[in-house]
Amino acid sequence: MSAKNIDELIALCKRRGFIFQSSEIYGGTQGLYDYGPLGVELKNNIKNSWWKSTVYERDDVEGLDAAILTKQSVLKHSGHEDTFSDPLVDCKSCGERFRADQVPDYCKKEDLTEPRQFNLMFKTNVGPVDDGSSFAYLRPETAQQIFTNFKNVVDSTARNIPFGIAQIGKAFRNEITLKSFIFRVREFEQMELEFFVVPGTDEDWHKEWVESRLVWWENQGVSRDSLELYDVPSDELAHYSKATVDIMYDFPHGLEELEGIANRTDFDLGSHTKNQEEYSISSSVMKNTKSTTKLGIQNLETKKWFIPYVIEPSAGVDRGVLALLNEAYREENVGENNTRIVLGLKPHLSPIKAAVIPLKRNNEELVNAAKKIKNDLQKLGLGRVILENSGNIGKSYRRHDEIGTPICITVDFETLENKTITIRDRDTMEQKRLDPQELNKFYEKIFD
Repeated sequence: MSAKNIDELIALCKRRGFIFQSSEIYGGTQGLYDYGPLGVELKNNIKNSWWKSTVYERDDVEGLDAAILTKQSVLKHSGHEDTFSDPLVDCKSCGERFRADQVPDYCKKEDLTEPRQFNLMFKTNVGPVDDGSSFAYLRPETAQQIFTNFKNVVDSTARNIPFGIAQIGKAFRNEITLKSFIFRVREFEQMELEFFVVPGTDEDWHKEWVESRLVWWENQGVSRDSLELYDVPSDELAHYSKATVDIMYDFPHGLEELEGIANRTDFDLGSHTKNQEEYSISSSVMKNTKSTTKLGIQNLETKKWFIPYVIEPSAGVDRGVLALLNEAYREENVGENNTRIVLGLKPHLSPIKAAVIPLKRNNEELVNAAKKIKNDLQKLGLGRVILENSGNIGKSYRRHDEIGTPICITVDFETLENKTITIRDRDTMEQKRLDPQELNKFYEKIFD
């Protein structure tokens, strides 16, 4: 069971410290959000899971962390400077502004202005003098610096295709039509892979990456029933795309894109390479006289140089957070007129991996025993383990159910006598006694 509406998730996020409105004490900043103590843990766990599966568990992917400030010429030749805009209209009746293809039914056609193009990129001055001649952009996506670093990665790693370059990082878009909490914002994070392949093998690789990304989302706890594949029609494709498949998720506000997997052909490396005329570039690219580097690669069998095609799985971290919170959210009846809220997150994503709770907060022996168990668990490297020293065991259980903690460990007076502790399972609420020495194996089983 997921949340009934977006308001339930927003309330949970603020109440429990997942996500806050940015600059809230000054009235907030629209389209910007801050991740709180639990939110940053969940977000990092999602990113770590993606990095583990994309980089560590494969032998054909390298990592990158590129600069956010992006040179104007990069985004000129990528096509962003000329095309990265939305057609927007104003409604004279309600006073709201909408993307031209997202005007609500209550706005009459005669009340709408003619569409106007709004550039979505943030421009910033570079250097000591703001005279308009020296500027850069906050990157609108993380992909372009991967392309401009293609040769650097190839030369430093001796890679040959097929191989990929992965990056997780911030991107910025001057979104005018913000909506649905953290779904569409002005500052966000992307988990992006550019996978370079031989032309002619691109369609097979595209299919393979679509399936791989579906499996990954399912492994994070997203039900396959909540996902839908959308083959983007040719008239809706980005200028660089031969084919794009969007993984759609049933968010509280409706079915929307969670991740896109695009076949970008040879457009990107072809746009940024020096000496374009030396290659048989299939895409329509802008003439480039500024690049200093050839971005082709040699076919080891034919010895011919060519521009690789690119398959790009690109997922929004923030949309992932929203989807996983929604997917994990449930309310349960646990007795007469008694309910509990549970976040059934997969243990590897849970912000807190275990809460160690002394039965009485003012009992020195219990607190010290709990501290030792907490410190021993922390050494396992599972993630964050906390000492929950509130003194109210029932409220502590409910709080940790609500924030997704898979296991609560209670230290009581029996612990002082025979060293055993009580383990409570979040999902079943079942409790059992266990020797602390068995915790290592117990957690290995949970995270298997």
